[in-house]
Amino acid sequence: MRDLTHYIPIATTFIALGFASVILRRYWQRRSGPQLLWWGIGILLYGVGTATEASVTLFGWSAPLFRAWYISGALLGGAPLAQGTVYLLTRRPVANRLAVALVLWVSVAAVFVMLSPIDFALVDPHRLSGRVMEWTWVRAFSPPVNTCAAIFLIGGAVYSALRFRRNPAMHHRNVGNVLIAVGALLPGIGGTATRFGHVEVLYVTELIGLILIWLGYRWNVRTPVVVEIPGAVAA
Repeated sequence: MRDLTHYIPIATTFIALGFASVILRRYWQRRSGPQLLWWGIGILLYGVGTATEASVTLFGWSAPLFRAWYISGALLGGAPLAQGTVYLLTRRPVANRLAVALVLWVSVAAVFVMLSPIDFALVDPHRLSGRVMEWTWVRAFSPPVNTCAAIFLIGGAVYSALRFRRNPAMHHRNVGNVLIAVGALLPGIGGTATRFGHVEVLYVTELIGLILIWLGYRWNVRTPVVVEIPGAVAA
């Protein structure tokens, strides 16, 4: 039985497409900044994941939709966004090596997801769950990549928020990174809920989390506030 929450991914998909277009446009305008490219790719994949959820709601479950959902959501839901943060906070050689490791890990996992037989007895016509894969060990690929994504994405946002907290001129970046940290945390909570059969929680947290991340991004790119220093003399 479907309820209103099953239609939430439709809205999330459109928001993701709009957000990704903003980030990728900024990347092409600057012609630099690999973190922007990774963030743009990450938001696009976020939208792919919610688009598969929306498709299952509208048209019903199918094996191709399930596999696309698992790869784009369970494996790549936050990893590209985290990789963008890695490029922002670490040296380029380190970030490049981690990018290669991420691509290799997800590629191997995706192959197994595509090859795993489906236990159709566990399929819910309007609900997605990794439990339908007969090769249950394939699900072990997602926790490490999602844990690393959480460490870099949420941890990176928290670190940046603390770094800018004491600088009044950078107050906007403190607020922006707090919003990003909370927004990145919510889909992880929803993903945990899906392991217990509550996929509706994921739909809600994906929407709210994406909105908070976009708001955080908007705060981060705002023009810094000029702080007047009493008694200062212009040069």
